[in-house]
This record gives sequence, structure tokens and C-alpha cells, in this order.
Amino acid sequence: MRKNGVGFRGFVIVFLLGTLLACSSFPRTIVDLTYPFDEHTIYWPTNQHFHRRETSRGFTAQGYWYASGAFSASEHGGTHLDAPIHFAASGMSVDEIPVQTLIGPAVVIDVSAQCETNPDYELSIADVTAWEAQHGRIESGTLVLLRTGWSAYWPDPVRYLGSQTPEDPATLHFPGFSAEAAQFLVTHRHIRGVGIDTASIDPGRSSDFPVHRIISQANLHALENVAGLDQLPPRGATIFALPMKIRGGSGGPVRIVALLP
Repeated sequence: MRKNGVGFRGFVIVFLLGTLLACSSFPRTIVDLTYPFDEHTIYWPTNQHFHRRETSRGFTAQGYWYASGAFSASEHGGTHLDAPIHFAASGMSVDEIPVQTLIGPAVVIDVSAQCETNPDYELSIADVTAWEAQHGRIESGTLVLLRTGWSAYWPDPVRYLGSQTPEDPATLHFPGFSAEAAQFLVTHRHIRGVGIDTASIDPGRSSDFPVHRIISQANLHALENVAGLDQLPPRGATIFALPMKIRGGSGGPVRIVALLP
């Protein structure tokens, strides 16, 4: 039941959160952490970019309005989710990820100051423990979001991907997680996933993507090109990251929203 649906626990979580959101007396702020998909959306250099065409738009002969369109794109681009199967042969595909793991608490580790002077900066274990010394231990089942400040460059591919030749993946420069920090978070903090405001959880200069492999082999998901992390507190936000449910998919577009305390 859990593999192909939300399971009883997941149903309860979704039902209770939906009830709270529907209650007008429930104090909340909702933040959209998703970039629109259009011709300006940044994709990984070797991937097919987003394309949409209108198939109908106007008033019909019967006098009513009708609009429709068709789109195509890679699974990996824009604000999207990486499923575990992206870098692990036995990992879950998008449609197999339990819904309850896509909804839950998040923390934001801000390294934007370090990234201002070093576009190749990688989150270290020391950064994580320094954050915990100030904000408390990262609890099991938490989504760890890394704020690098790179959203300021969206959607300029040259600045966002850190290269005068952004179509060449061998020339990219932007921050990411280090393999050591990723392994620490998986092994010692038992997180449920990671996210970042750049094009990849691995730093841009990486050629073998160790962070992707660590996260995927732990059967966890990753969120990339996350918008608006500057609007979230270090801890206390609840994240809803619901991707297009592509059967067998290695990833897909995702609408991410944060419910603030």
C-alpha cells in the first residue's frame, strides 16, 4: 500500500495539513519556492530545454473560450526533483516515492556569505555543526536545504551556471554540498532529502557527482533550482514538494511550497 499510495500514515499527514490550511483561523504564511517553466528556464546543459506551444487559444465557433497547449522537456531542469533512481540502479522512481517523504520539516543552512567570494564553495561538516551549535541538532526525517544565494542570478545562464560557455558542462562553477557533508547528513542525521538553490546538489565543477550518488544510494530525493530560500527561517518551515508523478521517472518538475510557522 505504501509503495503505490500514501499509506495510512501519509493519508493522515496530508488530511491534517489540508484541514489546518483550510481553517481561516490557522496562522500561516505560504511561500512559493518554484520558478515558472518557460523559454527562460535553465536546464542542465546537455538536457532538452522546456518548450511549450499553444494548440488552441481563442473563442470557439460556439462562443466559449478554450485554451490548451503541449509541452516537452527533460526531467531535469527548472525547479525539479531528482528521484533516487537518477543515480542508483535500485533506487525509487518518481512514482514510487512515498508522499509522506515529500511533506515535512526543513532546515535552511545559509552559506551565501562564503559563496560570495568562492563560487566553488562546498558545504562542509564544520558548516553543519556550526549551524547546529546555533539552531539545534538536525532531527531525523528533516529536509536539508542549502542556501548559496545563487537564486539572485536566475535566469541568466552565464551567471547562474558560472560559465561564459554554459552549454558546456565541463566549464561550470557554482556551489554545492561536499561529499563528506552529504554522507554525514545521511549517516548521522538520517535526513529525508536535500535541496539547493543552484542547478545541482554537486558543485558545478564536479565531473563524477558524488553527492548525487550518496543521496540516491540512500534512496533519498533531491530538490534543485529551489527559489526563495531567503524567505525561509533556519528551521521551522514545513515543505511540500510534489513532483509530476512520472511512472519510472528519474525526476520531474516539482511545485515546492513552504508553510512557515
